[in-house]
Amino acid sequence: MISIGTSGYSYPEWKGSFYPKEIKSREMLPYYAARLSTVEINNTFYRLPSEKVLAGWAKATPDDFAFTLKASRRITHFAKLKDCGELLRTFCERAQTLGPKLGTLLFQLPPYLRRDLELLDDFLEAMPDGIRAAFEFRHRSWLSDGVYARLAAKNLALCIADSEEDTTPVEATADYGYLRLRDEGYRQQDIAEWAGVIADRQGEWKDTFVYFKHEQAGKGPEFARALREALPDL
Repeated sequence: MISIGTSGYSYPEWKGSFYPKEIKSREMLPYYAARLSTVEINNTFYRLPSEKVLAGWAKATPDDFAFTLKASRRITHFAKLKDCGELLRTFCERAQTLGPKLGTLLFQLPPYLRRDLELLDDFLEAMPDGIRAAFEFRHRSWLSDGVYARLAAKNLALCIADSEEDTTPVEATADYGYLRLRDEGYRQQDIAEWAGVIADRQGEWKDTFVYFKHEQAGKGPEFARALREALPDL
C-alpha cells in the first residue's frame, strides 16, 4: 500500500485553500483523513500525547488511515540516541496505542550529529521487536553502506528526504519505504519523477509512506493529490 500525506494537519493557515474557511479545529483531522491516507505527527517531537489523545485520533479516522509519530527530542536531540532505552520503550509502547493505524515512527537526528556506528548499534539493539521505524540522518557522514547494512539487518527504513538543497540516496533497507519530500516548489515533472522512484521500488516495499512539507500556502495537500494521481495503478 502507498500512503501519501503531509507533515501535520492542524494548520489554520490552510483554511480557504485545503480546508473550508469556517472549519473548526476538531473537524480538521476527519476532513483531512477523508482526503489523504496518512499524516506525520511532528508535535510528538516536543510532547508525547496521552493514550486518550491517540485513541481519539484513531477513532476519528478511517480504518485504513495511518499515523507516523516523530520521536521525542529527548531521544534524538537531548540524549542523541545514547543511554535512552527506557525513553525509547515508553515512546514505542505509547505509539502502539494506535493499534493497526500506527504506520511508522520517525527518528530525525540533529544535523550536527556525525556517524557513530557503535552508538547506532546500541540504539538499534534497544529497539523493540516488530516496530517499523525510519531514520532521517541529516549529517551526510551517516549515508554509508555500514549504516544501510545495520538498518537492513533490523528491517528499519532509511528516510529518503528531498529538499531544495539535498536529497538522500534512494536505498531500500526495509520492506517498507519512507519519503519526506520537503521542497515547496515541486513541478508536475518533479512529482512524476518521484512517482517513478516509488513505482520502481514496489517490488521491495510492501508499504510506502510519503509526506510532503507543511508550508503556509497549503501546497502540501495539492502535491499529495498530484502524486496519488501519478500512481494510478499502485
